[in-house]
Formats: sequence, C-alpha cells, structure tokens
Amino acid sequence: MSASGGTKAIVAALAANLAIAVAKFVAFIFSGSSSMLAESVHSLADSGNQGLLLVGGKKAQREATPQHPFGYGRERYIYAFLVSIVLFSVGGMFAIYEGYEKIKSPHEIEHWYWPVGVLVFAIIAESFSFRTAIKESNATRGKLTWTQFVRRAKAPELPVVLLEDLGALVGLILALGGVGLALATGDGVWDGIGTLCIGVLLIAIAIILAAETKSLLLGEAAGLEEVGKIEKALVDGDTVTKVIHMRTLHLGPEELLVAAKVAVQHDNTAAEVATAINAAEERIRAAVPIARVIYLEPDIYNESAAAAGQNPAKAPGGH
Repeated sequence: MSASGGTKAIVAALAANLAIAVAKFVAFIFSGSSSMLAESVHSLADSGNQGLLLVGGKKAQREATPQHPFGYGRERYIYAFLVSIVLFSVGGMFAIYEGYEKIKSPHEIEHWYWPVGVLVFAIIAESFSFRTAIKESNATRGKLTWTQFVRRAKAPELPVVLLEDLGALVGLILALGGVGLALATGDGVWDGIGTLCIGVLLIAIAIILAAETKSLLLGEAAGLEEVGKIEKALVDGDTVTKVIHMRTLHLGPEELLVAAKVAVQHDNTAAEVATAINAAEERIRAAVPIARVIYLEPDIYNESAAAAGQNPAKAPGGH
C-alpha cells in the first residue's frame, strides 16, 4: 500500500468522524440517549486514532540515524497499535460502562428526532468514508479476500481505517436499533442494551487490530510472492547457483531487509564472486523495489548446508 493511498483514506475518515462526533454530542444533549453519548465518544476516539495514524506516518519518514540505522518505518506499526488501545479503552470500555448505567437507571429518550436524524446523517457520512477506504484498499488488495487483506497487509493504515469504519457503521445501526426500540416500547433499557452492544463490538475490533499490529511489531517476513521473486532473482545459474538459506524482514511497510547465504562455484575468483553478488542485489531491487537493505553471504554448497534447509543456525557458518 502506498503511503498516499493510506493518507487519503485517513483524512476522509477524520473529516467524517469529527463532523459526526459534534452532531452526536448535540443529539445526546437534547435527547439524553446513552447510545448517542457512547457513539459521540466512539467518534471522538476514532478521530484521535486517525490523528495517531497521521502522526505515525509522518514520524516514519525520518531519515535513518546511527542510533537507528534501519530508519523509523516501524513507527507506523507502533501508532497503529496505540489505535487499538484507544479503541479498546476509550471507545469500548466507556460504551460498556454507559450501557450498564443506562440499564440500571433507564429513562425515556427526549426529543427523539435528534438522535434519529443524527444517526441517519452519521450512517450516510460513514458510508462515504468506508467507500473511500474500500476504493483505496482495492488498489492494492489484488486477489486477496478482505480477511486475507487485513491479516497480510504490511501497511497498517488501510486495515485500521477499514475496521474502524466497519465498526462505526455497525455501531450506528446498533444505536439506531436501540433508540428505535426504546422509542417504540417506551423503555429506556433498550437504549442501554444498544450501548452495551456497541461496546462489545468496539472491544472485538480493538482485539483484532491489536493482534494484527502486534505481529507487525514483532517483525513479519515478506509475502510468499515477494519471497519467490527474490529467490528467483538471486540465482543467475552461473556464479550464484543456489540459495542455501534466506531471511526477510519488514523494517517498515515499504522497506524490506533481505539476508541470504548463496552458493557460488568453488573455482570462482573473489572478483567474480563480488561482481555476482552486486549483480544479484541489483536483480533483487529490480524484482522487489521495497528490498532496500540487502546482505548476501557467498558460500560453497555442500550436503550439510542442504540438510540445514531454512535454518541458518544449523548451516555451516550460521549463527
């Protein structure tokens, strides 16, 4: 995913959430609906989350330093993880607390047209934001299903915005259902139940986001397609004859580290090996442009190395 594509989706979501948050809070003041209060806090939390994603994207662009020689690309993962924490604590837990209080002490919704009108407006605005996120995601999703896209995406912004917008739309429908049932039955408990459902939904989404961004923070390898391209680019069939073992690691969404031990002919000179290694690096960067940091170690292929497979610790000279 390109950074620009993610930024466009974030800005669209931020604009929608700020407008919706104000409208929901006004509706809460006039109606006293706990669902509207929970949704107001939800939209404020989402707005803060989009702000965090923008800050993370900006910080990730800093140049590498001696203290951080591989740059700051993972800043985007850190801020995406913070989003899951905010969504869980500010959005989900507050909604559950507010729903519990409303069920314990229910009261009728006043000026029903305020929450209903605002919820309809919010659904329309969130739909536009969700549409933008879908459009930007489709540009990079390829043949992946939506579940696969969320789980495999190395850039966190679009999956985060997608899940937030989806959660917002479902939450608005739950709020509208709670308010509608409270108005139809005259029992404010339904408003509290709708609020509780919103809280459970937000916590579930936060847990999914936390799990996915934790994996990115720990460090994920390149996708199978990229790995295949790198392996194919490494071997020239002349000097470099085989990949003994290889490791890849995302230093950021758009920066990949490649480390490999490759087999060379035993009778090649040092100059020939150096030339072949340089050529292999060029082929890798041509095949996978995000492969920015490449370390290749030449070795003589033998049966012990073959037996070690993909475990460099068992290969001759491996650590």
